[in-house]
Order: sequence, then structure tokens, then C-alpha cells
Amino acid sequence: MFTYNDLVSYKIKIEKAEGIIDESLRKKYDIIMEMNIAIKKVVTKKDYLKDYTELKNKKISNYEMDRKLIEATNIILEVKNDYKELDTKDFNKHIKEINKLNETLVSCKNYYNKNTSELNKIIRKFPSNIIAKIHNFKIKPFFDGKNMQDAVIDDFKL
Repeated sequence: MFTYNDLVSYKIKIEKAEGIIDESLRKKYDIIMEMNIAIKKVVTKKDYLKDYTELKNKKISNYEMDRKLIEATNIILEVKNDYKELDTKDFNKHIKEINKLNETLVSCKNYYNKNTSELNKIIRKFPSNIIAKIHNFKIKPFFDGKNMQDAVIDDFKL
């Protein structure tokens, strides 16, 4: 009974972290799209974020979405440095909001990975592995999508 409760407890913690990560990524995406509108008003010759505007409609993992949004944020910062017209109060407010969301994402990803590690330990150990199997608990991948159970040793992602 205690083992089952531990399994459920870690699963709940992981799902809560996933929810916060998902919500933060959606907010970050929306802010980036607002910033893209401001960029298009100043820079009419080039659409810097063209590849990122349809991310919300694609079926990609939160990990891939996070990576793409980090890329988009870096592009925005480069464009802001090149075009002083973008150094406005609203634009800077959006950058601060993104920085706050990044802090939330870092802490939630760490929390997610910590609890995933603990859940996976319980699932692997005897006799708790029997209880996990009976209740259909499976090994969860870490936030970066790396599967520590497979034979691929070269799946580290930057």
C-alpha cells in the first residue's frame, strides 16, 4: 500500500509540473507572437520569426517547443540589438515576462526530472516493481526526452 501511494504521489507531482510547463510555454509563445507583431512594424523587409509562427499548431513535445521558443527568444534579442526602435517600454516589458517564464520553466523542469527520477527508481526496484507492473506504471522519460533505458548512448541533446 505504501509503495502504491508513493507511485501515485510521484505521478501527481510529475503531472502538476507538466501542466505548469505546458501553461508557461503557451504564455511564452503568445508573448513572442506579440513581439513578432512589433518587430514586423519596424522591420518590413524580413520576417525573422516566420518559422516559429505556426509552432502552436504543430504536434511537438513540450521539450521541442521549449527549444524552439528559446531559439525565437534569441532571435528577438538579436533583432532588438540591431533595431533601436524596438527599445520601447512595451517591448522591454515582454522581455521581462519571458525572463520570468524562463525561471518558472527551469524550476519546473528540475522538479519534473527530480520526481521522474524518483518514480523510475521505485518502478525498477524489487518488490515495488511488481506493484508498479500490476498498476501499469511505466518508466517515464526525463523532460529532455532522453530515454535512459535504451541502448542509444549518443542521444544527448544541446
